[in-house]
Amino acid sequence: MTISIIRQTLLLWLGALIGTNLAYAESIILQSTTSTKNSGFYDYILPLVEKDTGVAANVVAVGTGQAIKNAERCDGDVLLVHAKASEEKFVKEGFGVKRSDLMYNDFVLVGPANDPAGIHGSDDVSNSLRAIAAKESLFASRGDDSGTHKAELRLWKAIKTDPSKASGKWYLETGSGMGSTLNIAVGKGAYVLTDRATWIKFANKQDFKIHVQGDKRLFNQYGIILVNTAKCPSVKATAGQAFIDWMLSTKGQAAIASYRVNGNQLFFPNGN
Repeated sequence: MTISIIRQTLLLWLGALIGTNLAYAESIILQSTTSTKNSGFYDYILPLVEKDTGVAANVVAVGTGQAIKNAERCDGDVLLVHAKASEEKFVKEGFGVKRSDLMYNDFVLVGPANDPAGIHGSDDVSNSLRAIAAKESLFASRGDDSGTHKAELRLWKAIKTDPSKASGKWYLETGSGMGSTLNIAVGKGAYVLTDRATWIKFANKQDFKIHVQGDKRLFNQYGIILVNTAKCPSVKATAGQAFIDWMLSTKGQAAIASYRVNGNQLFFPNGN
């Protein structure tokens, strides 16, 4: 019996005694979005993963674009983000082993109660953005290459509008995470696109409310990927895969579905 097998057997035996799987007993770096962290999701889910697998995840929460760049520089073991086209490109270029759907929620368009663009109650995000642009109502954009920012830019492109031409006027690019951008939007009385999970958890709503929701174009898919050791030999592949396997397992998917804030389910599992 090799030393590694003996070690793993001992760790499994010890883990059984204390109720934790210690076979992997190490930490990984999880490159992730700000939305999953801001929503409190990791405070809930990571202790459950660690209890069952022994894998502790150290989260680096940045915009999706930056998270992918970090992973490409080998600063991470697992990637959990929400920009499917960019994720697929990451895998195609050999940086990721495999991309799997993990969970989803949706984006919502929120803004001040006085609703200067007159869009409240709409389920058509294209018409709503046209109204905002036509009336030059203030709109706060993350402007940070995050998954939310990428989604927002796709929505503007779909209506053949380039809001960057109005940057600094009615279009406010914050270059910040979702929480900071929401705070700026509230302070300025500006509309803003946000993922629903962050919005539910967000404390500084004041008179802001959801104005636009329910459009299929606001669907928000999250994916999970193991960073490829062929590109990054330092990746903790065994521990990283154990983390991913748990998140995609029946138990992990049930745990994702169980996470609620004020009675609201924030993420809906659809792992494959």
